Amino acid sequence: NEIRVAEVQYKEELEKKRAMLKASSTAAADHIIEIEQKIAALEAQKKEIKEAISAGYSARSTADRILSELESADGWNTWDMFGGGGIITHMAKHSHLDEAQDLVSELQSKLRRFKTELADIQITANMQVNIDGFLRFADYFFDGLFADWAVGDKISQSMNSVSSTKSQISRTLDKLNEMEKAADRGIASLKQQLDELIVQA
Repeated sequence: NEIRVAEVQYKEELEKKRAMLKASSTAAADHIIEIEQKIAALEAQKKEIKEAISAGYSARSTADRILSELESADGWNTWDMFGGGGIITHMAKHSHLDEAQDLVSELQSKLRRFKTELADIQITANMQVNIDGFLRFADYFFDGLFADWAVGDKISQSMNSVSSTKSQISRTLDKLNEMEKAADRGIASLKQQLDELIVQA
């Protein structure tokens, strides 16, 4: 407890000294302001990165739900093709396909948001191109889903497209998580420089 009190007092003294130095017309004042601006820029970048990460996880979660619905539809379709279930099987299959179609609309919306967030931090045009490819695919394939002939092929192609998009989201999230860690390291380093500068001034 005493250590915590001492830490708080130390920080308060540092803050007072920082304010006093900033008010002076010295080289130290200019240096403090420069470091503070760098910290603020990194913190703003980190906020943008966190928003993109949140959008990415949301899109990936929806992609997982689509894959789950398509896998269920595929299972019912296999049963249907071998004459196993009649109208019940047919309805179950189409129920999962309808749910997948609704989720694809949701995924399209979430991908557009992800793309916007990525543009805010200038990351990887490659991801954006591939998102556009998925959006075009989804508009084409999920419009008027599904004629009974070739339904198995369409489910399979749809699963491949969603899986590919999910993989790209995951790769981009890996990059974003690395960027966030790098921003954290940069902020910590600058704050340490700032403290040293104030102590030594």
